[in-house]
Amino acid sequence: MSNSLIDLSHPIEHGLITYRGLPPPRISEYQGREESRRQYADGTEFLIGKIEMVANTGTYLDSPFHRYPDGKDLSQLPLGSLANLDGVVMRKKDPERAIDQNIFENIDVRGKAVLVHTGWDRYWNTNQYFEGNPFLTKMSAEYLVRAGAALVGIDSVNIDNTDDLTRPAHTVLLAADIPIVEHLCNLGSIPEKGFKFFAVPTMIKNFSSFPVRAFAIV
Repeated sequence: MSNSLIDLSHPIEHGLITYRGLPPPRISEYQGREESRRQYADGTEFLIGKIEMVANTGTYLDSPFHRYPDGKDLSQLPLGSLANLDGVVMRKKDPERAIDQNIFENIDVRGKAVLVHTGWDRYWNTNQYFEGNPFLTKMSAEYLVRAGAALVGIDSVNIDNTDDLTRPAHTVLLAADIPIVEHLCNLGSIPEKGFKFFAVPTMIKNFSSFPVRAFAIV
């Protein structure tokens, strides 16, 4: 039986608002097809696109450098911390916004990508997405560090409570060199274990965050 590829990313499009207060991407043509025809043989044309955007756009990954000036940037993250990771999905079932550590207890997360399925992605690209999002508590983040998680992702606007300006989950996880993936989607389509997870950003020096094409192999 062949493996299935499950896309866990939101598409990026012109004008998309990923996080309220950040500018949307501007997607345009640097060189259009008609212009390129003048440079090539008859019947040959190319499109060169242009995009202007902040790093935190769409489904993206935060490196430790996002939080800490001496943390690893995107170019310094080992590929093994981003790709071909054994994954586990933790499904949030209670109505409380805060996700406590008990959801992770008795589950082996060591060396794994821990993906938190809240269902918040159903509000993507609506005003509701930015209000009252589910988030990890500081104790949850500390537990995942102690338990040896390799990466943590969530299908919410932020892994933290956006009302808490100390951003404890980011602070704790990134201090432990655990990358964070936010704005995942479609986590209900993958099993709770028995899959591989990939979320690889472009290798950019002195850069902290970047969109990824996150996916699972089931």
